[in-house]
Order: sequence, then structure tokens, then C-alpha cells
Amino acid sequence: MSSAVMNVNAQLEHLQSKHVGTGHADTNKFEWAVNQHRDTYASIIGHSSMLAYTAVAENESIGRKKFEMIEKMLQPCGPPVAKED
Repeated sequence: MSSAVMNVNAQLEHLQSKHVGTGHADTNKFEWAVNQHRDTYASIIGHSSMLAYTAVAENESIGRKKFEMIEKMLQPCGPPVAKED
């Protein structure tokens, strides 16, 4: 391999170790979906206007919506799939 390709691979590995949501070669569909859902919930909770919008849209209090979204972050896509040996 050329040094440029090795440098790109090293940068990609560094990015993937720093940011979990970027995935890696062994990331399966379930893990990817869990990361996407958690990122979405975290973004909505972090932006107060989006949190207020969802609360108004569902006729709930902001505190209740925040609590529900934090609870959904535990298993946003249901229980994990069984791993094959």
C-alpha cells in the first residue's frame, strides 16, 4: 500500500475510535440503527426548540417528552439481536 492510502486508513480509524456513530467494518444493521436513533433523540433533547415542538405536537409537557426520549435511548430498536458464534 502507498503511504497516502495508509494515512487515510489511519485517519479513518482515529475518527471511528473518537466517534462511535461513524461505524466500522464490523458494525451490523442493528447497531447502526441504534446509533441513529440515539443520535436523533440526543439532538432533539439538546435543541430546546425541537423538544418544545415535539411536546406541542404530541400534547405533552416538555419534561415528559424529555423523560420519554431518555428512556427510549436505552433500547431504541428493541432488544439486541442474538450474536452468531
